[in-house]
Amino acid sequence: MNAVRDTGLIFHNHVRQNLRNPTWVIILVVQPLLYLVLFGPLLENLGAAYAGGVDPWLVFTPGMILMIAIFGSAFAGFGMVVELRSGVIERERVTPASRTALLLGRVAKDVLVLLMQSLLLVAIAVLAFGVRPSPAGLALTLLLIALVGAGFASASYMLALRTRSEGGMASVLNSITVPLLLLSGILLPMTLAPGWLEGISRANPLSYTVDAIRALFAGEFAASEVAVGSAVTVVVAVLLAVAGARTFRRDNA
Repeated sequence: MNAVRDTGLIFHNHVRQNLRNPTWVIILVVQPLLYLVLFGPLLENLGAAYAGGVDPWLVFTPGMILMIAIFGSAFAGFGMVVELRSGVIERERVTPASRTALLLGRVAKDVLVLLMQSLLLVAIAVLAFGVRPSPAGLALTLLLIALVGAGFASASYMLALRTRSEGGMASVLNSITVPLLLLSGILLPMTLAPGWLEGISRANPLSYTVDAIRALFAGEFAASEVAVGSAVTVVVAVLLAVAGARTFRRDNA
């Protein structure tokens, strides 16, 4: 129970810090709108070639949600680099708080921000562009997105503890996240790619997550992509979370 209490305290503290920063609130609202407004008009020209006969918005919108999850969570560790430099982590080390809770509280805050952004993006898509996702599918999509966010945030904090510098983090993250994004089919379905590139993309676990959330978003619950993508997402998220927790406990022992 102490670990749960400590996680809640860390979570509450970081949420309160973000709410005191007006820039964070503005970004939270504006970023999803920019994604839809700047990328959405491209769908009119891509049409059926992009979505394979399905409403292209049902393909594009969940992809944008996942992109927010990847980049928002993967770069969460930059805040910890600042905390390491300012001595916040050192002060937390001398408290009796659970070391795992120090990580979980931060990750929970990141997941909350991600879910708020995702809901805003979907609301804008529904109200401004007439997107009609499956309600149950949307709920399950958000669950998978939360898992992705938790896994990537945990890995980001682990990387922050390892590099302890913004420059080192940026180099590693850009080298990893950009290929993952391009080979996942988030921006364009990999079915449009040549065979060799599509084959490489299947080694990217995010490509299975993309397929799963697009099927769920459209209400295709019986599709094989849902079961496979959900299983892959859970496994990857658990592995990243465990690795992050172990690193956090070891470096904060």
